[in-house]
Amino acid sequence: MLTENCRVLTINPGSTTTKIGVYTEAGAEVVRTLLHSDQELAAFRGLSALAQLEFRAAAIEKALTEDGKSAERFAAVVGRGGLLPPTVCGTYLVDEAMVEVLRLARRGEHASNLGAVLAQRFAQAAGVNAYIVDPVTVDEWPPVAHLSGSPLVERYAVGHALNSKAVARRFAKARQRAYAQLRLIVIHMGSGITVSAHREGRMIDNNTPEEGPFGPDRSGFLPVRELVRHCMSGQFNAVELDRQVFGEGGLYAYLGTRDLREVERRIDGGDLQAELVFDAMAYQIAKEAGAMAVVLQGAVDAILLTGGMAHSERLIGRLRDSLEWIAPIHLYPGEDELQALAEGAFRVLRGEEAAQRLIVPAQE
Repeated sequence: MLTENCRVLTINPGSTTTKIGVYTEAGAEVVRTLLHSDQELAAFRGLSALAQLEFRAAAIEKALTEDGKSAERFAAVVGRGGLLPPTVCGTYLVDEAMVEVLRLARRGEHASNLGAVLAQRFAQAAGVNAYIVDPVTVDEWPPVAHLSGSPLVERYAVGHALNSKAVARRFAKARQRAYAQLRLIVIHMGSGITVSAHREGRMIDNNTPEEGPFGPDRSGFLPVRELVRHCMSGQFNAVELDRQVFGEGGLYAYLGTRDLREVERRIDGGDLQAELVFDAMAYQIAKEAGAMAVVLQGAVDAILLTGGMAHSERLIGRLRDSLEWIAPIHLYPGEDELQALAEGAFRVLRGEEAAQRLIVPAQE
């Protein structure tokens, strides 16, 4: 139940940081990024993400104490959703079944798996509910989108659903329209790039981390037969090859940096290779957006550009040149996932949305 001046604690664990925020309906009271050094994280190398629970919780408790915030003052606690079974969008209650799925981590280890577990810990201290919002495994695709071209491999929905949907909702609210009434292409450009098609309030298709354009350190789509040849060549083991395409691909593979600002400095200095790679990334992002326009059958109300790379005027200029013929372009640079988490919790507290429970497939 929503009460006057109630506060929500938000928690977004990343690989080397834990971002936290304290929000009222009026906005953020506290936003902190807690840095975790290589030395601190070395103790957890080779262990599951959840092995860091006590370490991360202690860092959050320390930060909250420094800011004069105590657990009993929170109306809800909400964490970033991790690698869960496919879900529809929305706000989910954290329960023991969800925590057990994250503990087993059968869909992979990632720092985001800590989000729900940390939220549950602080919610129990406050005597309130813990939630997650729009986890990375939101799957609202129609069945036709799951077929890859080979029964050996199915396409699966993984992407930046939290920020993409939050931006879509903000765009709709600013225009006094319902999100479900709009047909949108949302391009999230961060360390990973997610280009998604939204229709009737659903994210009906998007490139996964293994598809689409290359980004700062991910390769995106690769020619399959050439990739198979490299797999069988003996030049790389499985771990090394995975790192080549996810972690050391994209800008990093071509230019030795993940920093788009550094790439642009090189371009300004006359580096033609840097300019070629930059233009190729912009070309691939635009091409993927064109594919999503087809998913929406050419009827697109707007294209929304968001994420850290949306701060780049050069990149936005390239995308405008390629995409403005499809629909008007609107900018939401950066990503405010803490606010998106808080908005999901407040929708439940106001009674605008019912919190869902994760349905765990039998094979999980």
